[in-house]
Amino acid sequence: MSLPTRKIGKDDVPYPGLGTMGMSAFYDGAGKTESNLAVLKAAYDTGCRFWDTADIYGNNHMGENEQLLAKAFKEGGVKREDIFLATKFGNYRGPDGFRIVGTPEYVASAIDKSLADLQLPFVDLYYQHRVDKNTPIEETVGAMLKLKEAGKIRYIGLSECSEATLRRASKVAKIDAVQIEYSLWETSIETNGILDACKELGITIVAYSPLGRGMLTGAIKSRADLSPTDFRYHAPRFSEENFPKNLELVEKIKAFAAKKGCTAAQLALAWVHAQWEGIIAIPGTTRLEGLKENLGSVNVKLTAEELKEIRALLDSFVVGGERYPAFAMAALDT
Repeated sequence: MSLPTRKIGKDDVPYPGLGTMGMSAFYDGAGKTESNLAVLKAAYDTGCRFWDTADIYGNNHMGENEQLLAKAFKEGGVKREDIFLATKFGNYRGPDGFRIVGTPEYVASAIDKSLADLQLPFVDLYYQHRVDKNTPIEETVGAMLKLKEAGKIRYIGLSECSEATLRRASKVAKIDAVQIEYSLWETSIETNGILDACKELGITIVAYSPLGRGMLTGAIKSRADLSPTDFRYHAPRFSEENFPKNLELVEKIKAFAAKKGCTAAQLALAWVHAQWEGIIAIPGTTRLEGLKENLGSVNVKLTAEELKEIRALLDSFVVGGERYPAFAMAALDT
């Protein structure tokens, strides 16, 4: 399958990409190595070759997901040179708990740890996963620029940054991508300046959770579908109070998709990609069927009238709950 491409830096990157977090962390079913390797191989074989990971992704330890990808490269029939690979640093989990770190010293050590776990000499795109409010962004990005000059990374990215932080960072080095949540139930980038700044500065937006952490697919019908060990069980949008409200939006999306002749997931991804040619979504999945469904979204073409109808639907609905629990919301750069 030949997927369409969009630019990150000078590279033509196939879309949609593949978010690999759920294979190793935070969601029910994480950690099934063999089935995840099968999904990675299927993604590779079908042309889905923009893969996104992070050093924090692992229920058992830091680097777990990066090590899974290393296994795919070494033993899973995936050629590293065919993959546009992104990883992230800045969220640190250790014996002393969790913290966000963006000091130059940590940047240097984090890339070396990631490259060791990936068993690679470089990655294509390296993001600061969360902004360290105690370290000036100029210092963090300056350290990332040194990694680029050393050949350890090819492109520089930020994740969940504010417009002000992005503009400050862009004065230090070329920022090639901003990874941020964007979907039918999360459109904050349209009003907080990020989307406009990325258009102005020529920065690709990499949209994570474009399927609303699975909610927008329609597959999650109640909180009972999630276990208490699943991150989403404790997320405000999946709470006892907000879940039924948000399910109303999902039902409307499902109805629109049925009328269109596609699945709700395909409609959600097609909508994200239709908002601007500089956006690449990275839905995650641990199922071969989910992968096939997500990639099929490139065949869904939304007309101007359909986009107008969807926008009216979104404007008429207030999503219940914040994106993250309070402690995680407080850590965001706003």
